[in-house]
Amino acid sequence: MKTNTQNNKGFTLIELIMVTIILGILAAVAIPRYTASVTKAEEAAENAVISSIKAGLETYATEQLITHGRQGWPANPWVALETPPAGKTTDANDANVDGEWTFNTTHSTISHMRGDNTVYHWDYARGNHNTGTETVGTFGARSNGASN
Repeated sequence: MKTNTQNNKGFTLIELIMVTIILGILAAVAIPRYTASVTKAEEAAENAVISSIKAGLETYATEQLITHGRQGWPANPWVALETPPAGKTTDANDANVDGEWTFNTTHSTISHMRGDNTVYHWDYARGNHNTGTETVGTFGARSNGASN
């Protein structure tokens, strides 16, 4: 009786190539989905911050009405917020660091830089504060690109 003493352990080259191909296909499907998920998460976080800013501005306007008899938003929106967004700055430039929120005093825009280095803007207008013709400010929609 003859016994096989040769013990074949391990994978063949074809098996290793097939596994590599399958992993490549899975990565090709997963990476775009992951990127889309990150983009949606950043947009949702921005929406939450913008909603918080709008709520703070409305509270500020109501306090101004009670105190001074007329509503109004401040020249700098960060002033109206009890807790401004993390990484907030006020200067003549747009956000230029990941996660930074900036009020651009030159263009009256709020900007935010996402993790992928795209910058989004919202126009900010404090409204008219002339006696007798007061109007509360406005907040523009999200836009991508440089301020004008």
